[in-house]
Amino acid sequence: MTKHPIPFLLYLEWILLGIIAIIEFLRFPFPHLPRFPLLNLLGLAVFGVMGLRLPTQKSVKVMYTGVEIGVILLVSLVGKLRMLPLMLIILVIRNCFIFERQSRLIITGFAFVLFLMREVDRFQSRSLRLRPPRLAMPERWLFILLSSIVVFGLVLVFLQLLVDAVLAERRSRDELAQANAQLRRYATRIEDMATLQERNRIAREIHDSLGHSLITFNLHLEAALRLLESNPAEAKDFLLEVKQVAATALQDVRQSVATLRSNPLQGQSVEDAIASLIQEFHKSTGILPDCQINLSHPVTPDMKMASYRIIQESLTNIYKHAKATEVSIQIWTDSQFHLIIQDNGRGFDVTQNTTGFGLQGMRERTQALGGRFTINTAPGQGCQVRVEW
Repeated sequence: MTKHPIPFLLYLEWILLGIIAIIEFLRFPFPHLPRFPLLNLLGLAVFGVMGLRLPTQKSVKVMYTGVEIGVILLVSLVGKLRMLPLMLIILVIRNCFIFERQSRLIITGFAFVLFLMREVDRFQSRSLRLRPPRLAMPERWLFILLSSIVVFGLVLVFLQLLVDAVLAERRSRDELAQANAQLRRYATRIEDMATLQERNRIAREIHDSLGHSLITFNLHLEAALRLLESNPAEAKDFLLEVKQVAATALQDVRQSVATLRSNPLQGQSVEDAIASLIQEFHKSTGILPDCQINLSHPVTPDMKMASYRIIQESLTNIYKHAKATEVSIQIWTDSQFHLIIQDNGRGFDVTQNTTGFGLQGMRERTQALGGRFTINTAPGQGCQVRVEW
């Protein structure tokens, strides 16, 4: 058993049952058949309590529906319930949430047949009580009978369509919620993988650059200490080299820390963030890159972040490996987003350098947003990184 799937319809059932109960105690001026209001109230109470829980197992569904039908037959045939159509409507609505389409149509057909039998019996009973001067009235009542049957049938069809629409909307909402939850899980997994890959890349960079610098720093410092008394001039040269190595190591640490920042664009535009990268690069290398940015069309935050990271990685590679004297950065938008980073350094053989974390990261950032990433380079001919979204 499970709770009613739509509380609003449960409240509607209780309202209809309340209306039926109130009408049971009203007195009307026309004659009526022998009735048992207390029995009807008991049946309404049982019927209302049954709506709190709906069955989920097939065998329980059949027993549950059998009890519902038994209660309806009892209050209809024995208690002569006045507002039987409302109770039949509740039966149809409730069983739409219990059975599939075929069984649902059987219950709806039963409700219609019971209503038809009840109406025919009621109008026949009233016709028998007519006096001879009013023998023309049955024709009018026959028209009322047919009208009520047609209206009730249309109500049942409308209820079927309404409940189908409600169930379809509910299924669509559940499927959408499941899809969103799955997408969130995928996004979390991809984010964790990207974070792990970024950490591995930073760890390798620290090991390769900072670790090497510290080893060189230690060797030069030991040599300077050994030569400090016997050859002070050479010891001084070693200390100067140690100072240069320390400066390089410090710059590597700054680059790694800048890469680890979660959101470098927070609180500033992409133009300002790129300008900061250029200033840091200028301080480290003495080279001032030529930067041209023309964003005439809106750019998504993901594209801004990816372009910032690609420029950051490209400048890091130029600083470490290219030995360039000129660097240019161009960003513009038309029907697409374009990013070009070019230097006049020594270049490299792309076929021999395809597994580096830096190039792989730039390529993955571009492809993750459905873009195109290309590198044009050759030994001694500089390097051009091109990104298009």
